[in-house]
Amino acid sequence: MIERIETGVRSSKIVKHNGVAYITGQVGEGETIQEQTQECLRRLDALLEQAGSSREKMLRATIWLADMSDFAGLNEVWNAWVPEGHAPARACGEAKLARAELKVEIIVDAAYD
Repeated sequence: MIERIETGVRSSKIVKHNGVAYITGQVGEGETIQEQTQECLRRLDALLEQAGSSREKMLRATIWLADMSDFAGLNEVWNAWVPEGHAPARACGEAKLARAELKVEIIVDAAYD
């Protein structure tokens, strides 16, 4: 069975199937990469909880940066957020994001009970 949560015309915020919750990409507001990353992660926390999951159950994270020069600032916030011993498989690349002011987008897949 596939469960879709907060489904709109274009996408669902969460899709659950076979014990995996696929969380749609999250962006954040703010002037700096750190502020935007903190907001992304706050939103991801809420969606993980809504999916019946948590940071400790993350399987994979895909991170898009508008500029790879923000990599260190992203990691500063990310490393503090990921629970020790529970780091997901992760990819990080550079991409043109949906709006010029966006610096980061984070997509997470996580197990749920």
